[in-house]
Amino acid sequence: MLQLSELKIAIIGLGYVGLPLAVEFGKKIPVVGFDIHQKRIDELQSGQDHTLEVSPDELKQATQLSYTTDLQQLHDCNFFIVTVPTPIDEYKQPDLTPLVKASESIAKVLKKGDIVVYESTVYPGATEEVCIPVLEKNSELVFNKDFYAGYSPERINPGDKLHRVTNILKITSGSTPEVAEYVDQVYNLIIEAGTHKATSIKVAEAAKVIENTQRDVNIALINELALIFNKMGIDTEAVLKAAGTKWNFLPFRPGLVGGHCIGVDPYYLTHKAQAIGYHPEIILAGRRLNDGMGAYVVTQLVKAMLKKRIQVEDAKVLILGLSFKENCPDIRNTRIIDIVNELKEYNANVDVYDPWVDAAEAEHEYGISPISSLENDKYDAVILAVAHEQFKEMGAEKIRALGKGAHILYDLKYVLSQAESDIRL
Repeated sequence: MLQLSELKIAIIGLGYVGLPLAVEFGKKIPVVGFDIHQKRIDELQSGQDHTLEVSPDELKQATQLSYTTDLQQLHDCNFFIVTVPTPIDEYKQPDLTPLVKASESIAKVLKKGDIVVYESTVYPGATEEVCIPVLEKNSELVFNKDFYAGYSPERINPGDKLHRVTNILKITSGSTPEVAEYVDQVYNLIIEAGTHKATSIKVAEAAKVIENTQRDVNIALINELALIFNKMGIDTEAVLKAAGTKWNFLPFRPGLVGGHCIGVDPYYLTHKAQAIGYHPEIILAGRRLNDGMGAYVVTQLVKAMLKKRIQVEDAKVLILGLSFKENCPDIRNTRIIDIVNELKEYNANVDVYDPWVDAAEAEHEYGISPISSLENDKYDAVILAVAHEQFKEMGAEKIRALGKGAHILYDLKYVLSQAESDIRL
């Protein structure tokens, strides 16, 4: 087994997960950050990170970190960490294409004694059933004889400046007991919060996928309660605040469930469950309910507009926020798009405003061109969809000013009080 002093790490994928990891390792040992997008490499070499996960000062501190799109620059590396996306396709099935392509690339530079660790979220068994065969086939090396593997699930929370890669406890695992110990030692070089060494790669994979599945099911329960309380004319937030006075009540809130984790990971688990002959009922029920919240929001909005005799067809609707969460530019799997698409079914004219989001990325991903500034007295309805600090600072009066004399203000995120908005989720 390699000595830690001989360690040279390659990080494959420099997004929200890979870059913070590369920077932390790059402060202590040689690291090559690899990404297939030259634009991303150019940006990082200029000392900037558009995801805002790493500051320019932090990038400067990673003195042993270099960036490249050239696979040949990884030849001297002996410890590969894969942090590529694992999305779902249009049929809500796992799309392992990025993971397979990353494995094919690594196989071209893989040598005897090397270790490949996957951080991308997958279903239990995927590392050994999908990735390892790709490495073996394309490298002509033998698993657990010539090269080894591990799995250490990412726990990055985009936009969170409190919970960072170094202070979040890290799960580690390896393909043999010796490799598991080595992988654990490697991560302990940077993880101040410590590590938990799982008993197998499959256990580590399963632990990751249920973290977000549990959150998804809990949010689905609260969303269903919100639907019930809305029908009863009861303020959901008031109920949750009252229930929250009990010490063991879990503080979940209703809302749209998007992003790269909670809205995606459960489908990886259900895919595997169905493949082995089990139909998961609670998990899929939660997914269906959460996936339907965008349509529910629009239904509520349309009813409120009609009650005020505001014509829905050709109405001007403003959505404040596009990213999947507050104070973050990440638009991956944002469910705000469900609201946009549903409103277009009513032939409404929709403007989206989000000061955090890159307009070119929004256009590329969703065909949306966010507006760059706000105008008063323009909208028949305003949906406060994301709780960005900028929107909180505006307050009810300034947000109301965006609407026409008769308009509807729908607060999805409880930014305003019940009295200040017309509808809340």
